[in-house]
Amino acid sequence: MTNMTGMWLYNLNIVLPDGMIERGALRIAGEWIAEIHDTAAPQGMAGRLVDGAGLTLIPGLIDMHGDMIEQELEPRPGVQLPIPVAIAELDKRLAACGVTTAYAGISFWEPQSARYRQRSAARARELTAAIHVLRDELLVDLRVHARYEVSTPVVRPALQEALDAGDVHLLSLMDHTPGQGQYRDLQRHEAMIAQFFGSDNAAPPPLDNDEMQLARWRSAGDLVDRARSRGVTIASHDDDTAAKVALMAAMGVTLSEFPVTMEAAETARRLSMTVAMGAPNALRGSSHSGNLSALDALQAGYVDMLAADYAPAAMLHAVGTIIDAGLLPLHIAINLVSAGPAAALGLHDRGRIAVGQRADFALIDNRRPMRVHGTIRNGTPIYWDATLAGR
Repeated sequence: MTNMTGMWLYNLNIVLPDGMIERGALRIAGEWIAEIHDTAAPQGMAGRLVDGAGLTLIPGLIDMHGDMIEQELEPRPGVQLPIPVAIAELDKRLAACGVTTAYAGISFWEPQSARYRQRSAARARELTAAIHVLRDELLVDLRVHARYEVSTPVVRPALQEALDAGDVHLLSLMDHTPGQGQYRDLQRHEAMIAQFFGSDNAAPPPLDNDEMQLARWRSAGDLVDRARSRGVTIASHDDDTAAKVALMAAMGVTLSEFPVTMEAAETARRLSMTVAMGAPNALRGSSHSGNLSALDALQAGYVDMLAADYAPAAMLHAVGTIIDAGLLPLHIAINLVSAGPAAALGLHDRGRIAVGQRADFALIDNRRPMRVHGTIRNGTPIYWDATLAGR
């Protein structure tokens, strides 16, 4: 016999993994999805009722790469906020964007510029430990995406300590040396440096030769093994060549994050790696660095997921751009920010609206621009605006 109590979301469109229900209903029991109906208001509903008239229910968004913690820690150059305050404010920001699971990008790096003062081994270790302590108090499921800069191996002890403590949930390998990766175009890189720091700092640092770069990547092999033994997913960042992707795959990397060329994206797909592109790139239709367009990669069939990168609001709006461009229907486009990252990161209990899955949702207005009116995580509302307050 059907148990009709619990929390009901009814009279709303429901996005399923393989299609949509127009004017359906869903029951939440505790933290889980208990029932899904293709009728707007099943008879005998009891408990907490939420009328979703005019709204669409989608899975809670899952962001595997967000650099926003740095913005919260240092909203202006030289202005430092306390770490717990920054984490709490980012948490609220994510919830309001419909995000229910997020991986905070934390850089283990030692850059020379004061602009990147948040990116150091000491600061990264401090942040990973703080997130571990605060996780149970947050609205969203906030996890750690440790970003290892292979050109500064001095940070390895701090990263290894974080891995051994269980504070890391995703590890990416990156190299921001100009002349390869994200900064293949030296003229564009020099212009960007000039824009950020002034013309006196426009000249890029000397380049390493190809063999030195490959040696740096190979040197991370034991770190990759250490992370994999702890169940941590490994990504490579800004892949630019087929050779680089092949090396990463041979090392056990399973996720190609933000490939900068079509060649790299195609190779990653051929080697059964998951491909992630930036949601701001998809929303704008181009990369701000002049690299591979997410929309072009999507049209070629090489994109499995979109990540916030530096703008969590871009995730949902990028879905709208993809739909309006005729590239994908709503239910498949939504998978790019829900089921896709869930599968790549081993989160088998979320990312889809199906009986037995976690009750992680966003209630959205599907008009343009899309707007989040409510977010539910583990069956509990964590963001509820004026539209839903009276329902």
